[in-house]
Amino acid sequence: MLFEKTYGIDLGSSSVKVYSLFKNKSYMEKNMIASRGHKIIAVGNEAYEMFEKSPAEVAVCSPMSFGMIANLELQEIVLYSMIRRIDHILGVGSVMFFTVPLDMTAVEKRAYFNVANGYWLRKNRVYMVESPIADALAMGVDLDDPTGNMVVNMGAQSTEMSIITGGRIIISKKIPIGGRQMNESICTEIRKRYNLQLGTRTAKRLKMVMGRLSDQRKGVRKVVGIDCISGLPREEVISSYVVNDGIMNCVNEIASEMKTFLERIPPQISYHIAKQGIYITGGSTRLPYLDKYLASYTGFTFNMSDLYEKSAVSGLEKIIKNKELRKWAMPVKQRKL
Repeated sequence: MLFEKTYGIDLGSSSVKVYSLFKNKSYMEKNMIASRGHKIIAVGNEAYEMFEKSPAEVAVCSPMSFGMIANLELQEIVLYSMIRRIDHILGVGSVMFFTVPLDMTAVEKRAYFNVANGYWLRKNRVYMVESPIADALAMGVDLDDPTGNMVVNMGAQSTEMSIITGGRIIISKKIPIGGRQMNESICTEIRKRYNLQLGTRTAKRLKMVMGRLSDQRKGVRKVVGIDCISGLPREEVISSYVVNDGIMNCVNEIASEMKTFLERIPPQISYHIAKQGIYITGGSTRLPYLDKYLASYTGFTFNMSDLYEKSAVSGLEKIIKNKELRKWAMPVKQRKL
């Protein structure tokens, strides 16, 4: 079609990433929506600015939960508003490539089709690419390698581990631990030690500024929270050791699950992974020295991606531009009753 446009879309628990072939550019916004009753107040980054600051009658939430679509209607609104910002005039019958998690049910697959063909977005052709495949392509992994490669994605609410051999994902595991759980763990540690209630946004800032896994330098930061006893605002100086303890609670659990996962792999594939290294990406890999800490825990080396949360959408970009890679995209069609 003359006005047909192609998009690569990664719906994440934290943010939505969209690649536009027409503009040849990737865009990223927070996957959040603010509403008062049935009225939408803000979408994307504007809604995130209201998160944990809004009054009781305003609900601010993410339509995604643990990497899956939790609210179909709200997710369509978020995607529609983002595409409208990229292209003011939507093409009729656009082509949309979605990254999707593994082991989805038929109902969950239909949710992605309905997001692209609902009330606001219509007559779009939908293709699905498994997230580990998109991550592997972005990091330059040879998918047809018969000896095997391991790809790990540490996202906002979940961590997915996959073994790709001969163009197929032979083993995969998803655990419900990610960046948000780290933020909540930091809040819990500070509440236990200082009797101070912090928001998860403040905990995230502490994590990015003070989080150290191997090189734990001593540092302090002044924060403002709510006193758990009096219920009044209070300033407190937070030590980096407390922040690191909160992060360690989650990272140790991820590392333990990763070690158990590696023990299930056939020895010949495990040997190649040990020699080649584990490929790791995702927004939560921004933590300094994460690769060294995981290497000391598991005994395997790690290849860190510098794409972070844009890894999957970068893989979609390669699939969209290279027709030979289209074999990894599965079409989803409207089921006839």
